[in-house]
Amino acid sequence: MNSNSQSNRAGDPAGNPLDRVLVLELVRVTEAAAVAASKLIGRGDEKAADAAAVEAMRKAFDTLEIDGTVVIGEGERDEAPMLYIGEKVGGAPGTGPRIDIALDPLEGTTITAKAGPNSLAVLAASAQGCLLNAPDVYMDKLAVGPGYPDGIIDLAKSPSENVRAVAEAKGVDPSQIIVCVLDRPRHADLIAELRGLGCGVVLIGDGDVAGVIAVTDEDTTIDMYMGSGGAPEGVLAAAALRCVGGQFNGRLTFRNEDEKARARKWGIDDADFDRIYTRDELVKGDCIFAATGVTSGSLLDGVKYRRDGRMTTESVVMRASSKTVRWIRGEHQAK
Repeated sequence: MNSNSQSNRAGDPAGNPLDRVLVLELVRVTEAAAVAASKLIGRGDEKAADAAAVEAMRKAFDTLEIDGTVVIGEGERDEAPMLYIGEKVGGAPGTGPRIDIALDPLEGTTITAKAGPNSLAVLAASAQGCLLNAPDVYMDKLAVGPGYPDGIIDLAKSPSENVRAVAEAKGVDPSQIIVCVLDRPRHADLIAELRGLGCGVVLIGDGDVAGVIAVTDEDTTIDMYMGSGGAPEGVLAAAALRCVGGQFNGRLTFRNEDEKARARKWGIDDADFDRIYTRDELVKGDCIFAATGVTSGSLLDGVKYRRDGRMTTESVVMRASSKTVRWIRGEHQAK
């Protein structure tokens, strides 16, 4: 494994804290959450599936020699019993590398309850202060995969303008661009505009982290992601895109004053309420992204149970400093 031990050391005498975090160890955390949630696939109980994933992920963190802080998690302390924002995790408090963690133990609770595709256990890790503390509000999102000129997408422009820009850079007609969008009533106008251009529109019922990451994999045939979804999930997706070179724009949206107050609590100034964040403003410096499939989808296979009692998992782990992407198949004995 290439640890890139000299990366990002300039001006940081302590070095990169991620150098002391084994990339594959983080996969153990997402694997634990995915296996726990998989036992409730198709059972129709979203809360139970989420609770199982949360508890398993929390226990797995205790096995890592880190001094971690959850900056994007299950909510505020009075709303979540564990993995809440500000919670300390890891087995080496005060002595291990200090890192910030964004996580979603079960991205796609409804998907899991209904045995649909693309539910994941996901997390991102970075040095302290490098992940935006995104409040639990909506975010307008726009993403494209690697290989395009910087600034090819711009959330200040219309969907049509962005599609045409990507199509021109790709050397195809706009009608050949395929866009992934969450299937929600709020996206009716967006979908109509895209189809008016002749675009293919891939509608997903849930799980927009997987939807955004799909733009990085040519096998999905998805060129772009558009639409609004959770802001915390936007930061997680931006971390994955930072690792592989894709581009991302995000803008927070607020439905009421309570949501604006929540944003202020986590350090978002009023002047930034309409700000368009780039990928590198949401996630700075080196970062690690890890995901394990719960149910099978375009990105990863889900947890599978074998007749001999074994379980198999499929995970992906990415690192920004080395631009490496590892696909990991795990075999686990049922306990």
